[in-house]
Amino acid sequence: MLSNLIDAHVRCLENLKTIAPDLKRTGALLLQCLLSGGKLLICGNGGSASDAQHFAAEIVGRFEKERRAYPAVALSTDTSILTAVGNDYGYDEVFARQVDGLGRAGDLLMGISTSGNSPNVIRAVKRAGSLGVKTVGLLGNDGGALKGLVDQAIVVDSATTARIQEAHIFILHYWAGQIEDGLPRNPGVQL
Repeated sequence: MLSNLIDAHVRCLENLKTIAPDLKRTGALLLQCLLSGGKLLICGNGGSASDAQHFAAEIVGRFEKERRAYPAVALSTDTSILTAVGNDYGYDEVFARQVDGLGRAGDLLMGISTSGNSPNVIRAVKRAGSLGVKTVGLLGNDGGALKGLVDQAIVVDSATTARIQEAHIFILHYWAGQIEDGLPRNPGVQL
């Protein structure tokens, strides 16, 4: 059983080589957003919400290199906003309403969805587009509805949620490293 899971994991990650140019281009898009003074807004549900938090922490905090903080917000973390918007407007609006309040032209919204069909992520992406906020989808399966809605879609070719999530965190780490390599350093700052 363990050996089969490891083999499936390795195959899923090996498949990422086929989309390497898209991964690099998307990382450059994220970096450009930050260098231009924009912020990253990141949303997803369940494990994808955890990935959104994880990635935001690596942008605001750091990944592997010391540098100044950059703006990134996981839209799944404020329980008061989530419950108020969910109660007053419905759960499908919990991310879109935050995009309304936080998103500006020059920002970038990343929607993470293993199915590509999360209604609240779809609404957030549509709202972002109406505000001039660029959009990236980190998706799985066939990309779902989000694949055709985002400016840049990254689709992990797997139908297994666990393998998709494992690939997503690998991709997010790749982007965090790519971003850090392109950001200015803080000379003299030590860990």
